[in-house]
Amino acid sequence: MKTAHSVGLPTTCTMMYGHVDNPAHWVAHIRLLASIQDETGGFSEFVPLPFVHANAPVYLAGIARPGPTLRDNRAVHAMARIMLHGRIKNIQTSWVKLGVENSRLMLAGGVNDMGGTLMEETISRMAGSEYGSAKGIAELEDICTPLGRPTRQRTTLYGTVSQERIDAARVADSRGLLRSALPLV
Repeated sequence: MKTAHSVGLPTTCTMMYGHVDNPAHWVAHIRLLASIQDETGGFSEFVPLPFVHANAPVYLAGIARPGPTLRDNRAVHAMARIMLHGRIKNIQTSWVKLGVENSRLMLAGGVNDMGGTLMEETISRMAGSEYGSAKGIAELEDICTPLGRPTRQRTTLYGTVSQERIDAARVADSRGLLRSALPLV
């Protein structure tokens, strides 16, 4: 990550949790990310990724636990907001891994991003996620709207998208051609 940042390539940072780890690991990982961000300023977002266990070899071998609890999910997202405050502005929730209702809980707890382009996501599904592999624009907006959370289409680096691109995305979505190719914050 430091190398990418040193040549001007911004990156995302992530943390998979809920397998063989514990809260001390989460804190250490987030502290490391904060340290790298203090040094480079190159992270655009932090994406906590809850472990999906059902078909994961490490779980099937009896090494990992069956994913994080709801309390774990809320704690990780809250710790990230607090520990990365003033460093990494965007904290993302994963509807693919958490589902709609749990993603709403993360948004209500201060997370500000519903995620980026996903078209027929397969990694989480292969691991056993049951929350789907694609969502259209209206479906993603429906996750945020009941919470009073505004949505907007954004670029990968959280920039503004032209109205022409927004309109084209809505037309494609209405025709079923666009499934969650819209990062919403």
